[in-house]
Amino acid sequence: MDFLTFLQQCINGLSLGSMYALIAIGYTMVYGCLRLINFAHADIMMVGAFLVFFAIGSFDLPFYASAILAIALCGILGVTIDKIAYTPLRNAPRISMLITAIGVSFFLENLFNVLFGSTPRFFNAPKFFSQSLEIFGVSLTMITLIIPLVTLLLLGVLLRFLYYTKQGMAIRASAFDINTVRLMGINVNHIIALVFAIGSTLAGIGGIFYAISYPTIDPLMGVLIGLKAFAAAVLGGIGSVGGAVLGGFILGFTEVMAVAAFPELGGYKDAFAFLFLILVLLFRPVGIMGDWRLEKSRF
Repeated sequence: MDFLTFLQQCINGLSLGSMYALIAIGYTMVYGCLRLINFAHADIMMVGAFLVFFAIGSFDLPFYASAILAIALCGILGVTIDKIAYTPLRNAPRISMLITAIGVSFFLENLFNVLFGSTPRFFNAPKFFSQSLEIFGVSLTMITLIIPLVTLLLLGVLLRFLYYTKQGMAIRASAFDINTVRLMGINVNHIIALVFAIGSTLAGIGGIFYAISYPTIDPLMGVLIGLKAFAAAVLGGIGSVGGAVLGGFILGFTEVMAVAAFPELGGYKDAFAFLFLILVLLFRPVGIMGDWRLEKSRF
């Protein structure tokens, strides 16, 4: 592998890791507040891709209008899932919420399987995203550059929101001790709904980016991607937004470079990513940015 090929693969890994990071943020924020692994989160990514596909095909909307509509509907869907499936179980054992999350995931997958069928659909994105751009001898597509830039921009906006707004401080306080937040008169249900809205919106963006990069969508597309995004959140330190993004970058980079270095083992690329996760957690179980001193993770 020469230097230019290595550099190109690094950028490809950064792009793939950015998509994992966008989805991992939702996992880590929900877990931070509720100590819940929201298995339905990855399926919201799938919903975002299908909503754009449906809006373009059925209503003949422009791609960008369809994307904005889909992202907004993903945020609403996340809040709706919280209100219907999770809010009634706030005081129930955590295993009840976990089983409910699995049920919601199966419901979304089967619903879209009925609506669109199990046959993979081609996602027709604007040609702008597939245009090639050469930088210092490295040939890249526009989408490969756009995804990391958008991810870093959204991360900056989210961190500023969490640390410099009242709602953001309430989210971080809820992640630290949700019962004390209740005693201070803060409506915890509203804060959690906001967390679901933010996480689901980012998942919708990640789903659209993934559909543009790999233009085939199906109702089960979120299963493996969601598992990797969850692994990225654990790798970075679940409960940490920055850790989720870092974990996503590392996981994407590892997956791409493993295939580039060992092309004959391309069929095992998923195994390389999870093997790296296992090795890291053997030496640091709390994740890269997790805090040993805290029993509870925080943002």
